Amino acid sequence: MTTDLKRPIHRAVFPVAGLGTRFLPATKASPKEMLTVVDRPVIQHVVDEARDAGLSQFIFVTGRNKQAIEDHFDRAFELEATLKARGRTQDLQALDDDLPGAGEASFTRQQEPLGLGHAVWCARNIVGEAPFALLLPDMLPLGDTGCLTQMMEVYRRTGGNIVAVEEVPEDETDKYGIVAVGRELEGGAFTIDTMVEKPKKGTAPSNLMIMGRYILQPEIFDILSTLEPGAGGEIQITDAMLKLAETQPFYGVRFAGRTYDCGNRLGFLTANVAYALGRSDIAPALRAELKRLLAET
Repeated sequence: MTTDLKRPIHRAVFPVAGLGTRFLPATKASPKEMLTVVDRPVIQHVVDEARDAGLSQFIFVTGRNKQAIEDHFDRAFELEATLKARGRTQDLQALDDDLPGAGEASFTRQQEPLGLGHAVWCARNIVGEAPFALLLPDMLPLGDTGCLTQMMEVYRRTGGNIVAVEEVPEDETDKYGIVAVGRELEGGAFTIDTMVEKPKKGTAPSNLMIMGRYILQPEIFDILSTLEPGAGGEIQITDAMLKLAETQPFYGVRFAGRTYDCGNRLGFLTANVAYALGRSDIAPALRAELKRLLAET
């Protein structure tokens, strides 16, 4: 298959099949993606990021006990009727604004926990032979410009495959996928020489982690279909990207903001504070409360 490496991107893939074991018991019966940052589920923040970047088709790779995610992106007739009867038009409008249009949301299942690469592969028939964005819902970037928006601006110039990166402390590089910087480009972008998944301490090619935002060409699916399990006995998306990089260009984009890892408790709590401080209706009272709490401790 010959691919135009600058074709427009309309589809976003969200792997949401994980069990959320790091947040037990909160995630025993509720999907981790439905945990709220301020007053919106984590997954809603990520979908908003994709929509703000101009994408219009949202593909969720779910698993068992994830029905709440599908329900969140559907009509809630009883709730809407109650709000309407009570004259709460602002709340009704907010619900409507968050709702994908008819046919814009698709859901498919990952029946076994075989890794991120396998979850992406499960979306192959819905994505088709088109480039797509991949957004990990655990990672919430916050900046003046959305992370995926920044990536799309670079993609329109470079095409190819793109990952967003952010600096991490040198002693934490073994926790993430790390890239090696090649040639510097405009807009905080650069060519990628290589990528390493969770390198051993002291061996990382840089301190730039892949932060859960990707733009990928559809040939990644052919690679994933035959890829052997890698680290942790799982199908690793980084391993597939390394193979794809043998024939297609890869670029990194330094995100102009900060990313909060909502997959752990500290990152989740920090994200709530950071997002709340960005809200004019909450920030003044929150600053006062934080000042009081810090004074007491």
